[in-house]
Amino acid sequence: MLVLDVVGLTPRLLAHMPRLRAFADGGSRAELGTVLPAVTCTVQSTFLTGLPPSEHGIVANGWFFRDLGEPLLWRQHHRLVGGEKVWETIRRERPGYRVANVCWWYAMGSTADTTITPRPVYHADGRKDPDCWTWPPELHDELEAEIGPFPLFTYWGPTAGIASSRWIVAAARRLLPEHDMTLVYVPHLDYDLQRFGPDGPEAVAAARAVDEVLAPLLDDAERSGTTVVALSEYGITAARRPVDVNRALRRAGLLHVHTNATGELLDPWTSRAFAVADHQVAHVYVHDPADVPAVAELLGGLPGVAEVLDSVGKAAHDLDHERSGDLVLVAEPDAWFTYYYWLDDERAPDFARSVEIHKKPGFDPAELFWDPQDRWVKGRALLHVLRKKTGLRSTMRVVPLDPSPVGGTHGRLPADPADGPVLLCSEPDALPGESRVEATEVRDLLLRLSRQPSPVR
Repeated sequence: MLVLDVVGLTPRLLAHMPRLRAFADGGSRAELGTVLPAVTCTVQSTFLTGLPPSEHGIVANGWFFRDLGEPLLWRQHHRLVGGEKVWETIRRERPGYRVANVCWWYAMGSTADTTITPRPVYHADGRKDPDCWTWPPELHDELEAEIGPFPLFTYWGPTAGIASSRWIVAAARRLLPEHDMTLVYVPHLDYDLQRFGPDGPEAVAAARAVDEVLAPLLDDAERSGTTVVALSEYGITAARRPVDVNRALRRAGLLHVHTNATGELLDPWTSRAFAVADHQVAHVYVHDPADVPAVAELLGGLPGVAEVLDSVGKAAHDLDHERSGDLVLVAEPDAWFTYYYWLDDERAPDFARSVEIHKKPGFDPAELFWDPQDRWVKGRALLHVLRKKTGLRSTMRVVPLDPSPVGGTHGRLPADPADGPVLLCSEPDALPGESRVEATEVRDLLLRLSRQPSPVR
């Protein structure tokens, strides 16, 4: 079985992807219900466990780790995810069932037989080089020799592009014949849809590029008789209004900062309230329960906020987990939440203008852009790289502090199925008579398909 997570794939974009559409036309398809928040880490965890966020615990791409006193995004260890993974269930019936994970999240240290996941090299002098983590370890050098190093700087950031998806597909083609289930994450649609929105020519071009890259892998699967499941975590909708939730909390005297040589830093230890923003959902952590009603009233009045979920609202959306904020904000359809907490750009921390997904206390889609106000930005980036290679210290200041260029977002539940996620399967009878499959039911589908006789290869 080949399970393709083509992030951002929707019925509307599928119309521009002839190879993927052809395999779906010969099989079956369904509307795919997602979960709140509709973000990568949360939805993937639901696909693999069949559980909602309230049970597997992945309430966003990151949250405030109360035991550490730190907001952290993009952690990688599989033990953060509660529940039994689908292949662990299969192995109770088929002990030798082999699984490969190619860039699905929370992969490090998992029970998959083979794993490839992005993992940069952080040198002692501050340099960051592209790399990945693999299991077994020797696979790392084998892949580098065959298809080159993992192209980290095309996986995220201003230079994110099709090269990373092409590398991932090449790695998946190598692993497919040796495994019973191969999970493959294909990120490219995420990039230009967040940059330019879902309705322009850039979205169509991105869809066609992904379709072209996927074609050889789909051909391999067809030749070997491999069942293919293709799905997506969310659809991307147009973004027009950034909402500065942390700035509102700071102006109200609820969010505190401390200052050092790098600039102003969010102080989660003394703040009475702060938000970990993640696209169209923000988890708001309130130190004193007595402040919760006032914080809810304040944030509920912000333009762009559609809902403020309290304990009752979180339970209704299966987000009532200890990792969730005391309040959870959901944006209006064309709005999204920034992580910004400083009130003067001159006092912004140094990492704000860099691609620093582990330092920022929230998600920053502006990392996909070169700063449009700096005409020499690409030259400065090249100079930074050259300085690093010669052993000199340097800070890459290329990301804009103005969020207005962001054209697409996701996270809230889709209003129109044409702009929501989709589920495709090469087996004609895999989805008999079903027009919609919930994200919590994907695991059951994979279990059913795994019980079909394996083809002779």
